[in-house]
Amino acid sequence: MPDIRGASHDCAPRRENVCIDSYRILDSCKDKDCFEDTKLMLTDYAQEVIDKCSSVRVAATEILWSDISVSPVRFNKGFYQISIRFYTKVLLEACVALGKVQEVEGIAVNDKCVVLYGGEGSVKSFKSGAVDDFCMCRNDEMKSEGKPTVVVDVVDPIALSVKVTEQKLVNACCCCCCCDELPSKVVNCLNGSLSSENGGKNVYVSLGFFSVIRMERPTQLILSASEYCVPDKVCSKCAAEEDPCAVFAKMSFPVNEFCACPVSEKKC
Repeated sequence: MPDIRGASHDCAPRRENVCIDSYRILDSCKDKDCFEDTKLMLTDYAQEVIDKCSSVRVAATEILWSDISVSPVRFNKGFYQISIRFYTKVLLEACVALGKVQEVEGIAVNDKCVVLYGGEGSVKSFKSGAVDDFCMCRNDEMKSEGKPTVVVDVVDPIALSVKVTEQKLVNACCCCCCCDELPSKVVNCLNGSLSSENGGKNVYVSLGFFSVIRMERPTQLILSASEYCVPDKVCSKCAAEEDPCAVFAKMSFPVNEFCACPVSEKKC
């Protein structure tokens, strides 16, 4: 049976146990969150358009950034509270006069909190190369105070609904932060500056998030490894420039694409 990886059978690699530095997942969870009626922070241009438009719909959403903080749970050793703040850019399509559509942007901020097991650790870890600072006591980025590492995997949220109202919703989902508190890396992704006006219409969106959160700690593992072997497979060369019509002539006609029958039954 041929080796599909293209490894050589002539060399006899020497196997040995090696130690690697990696991360061990101590706890993880998946979640599905619905943040209803999240107030959008609009740009100056977006606020001007929204105040004059007749209807609004969500065109796209994109997660720009997330802030993650970890703190131990009191009286429950080994468990940590994870606070996550998502910053989502929402692209809106606003219908203005004469049937024209204007695209405007805003930022939605949502908070999430979970508790996971992260084990106990009192070791302070130091890493070289983070910042070349003579005064080591001020370099907080080079050391870890024994807290576990949190990894959050999340896809761009689903826009469930959008509302435009001149009044503020009482039960709206709000993170209690203002425009000045947004990270600069989030604000720089917008086309324009955020509006600080309190008047005008308000836009509220309901967003659905799918996320996976895991708690990790550094660990050392012993694995069985072998020396690298030179592969037998020869790298394929890029084809030389050919007549595009000659290349097209070699292509098979996509008959199935012209069938009116369902995809599973295409046998034209």
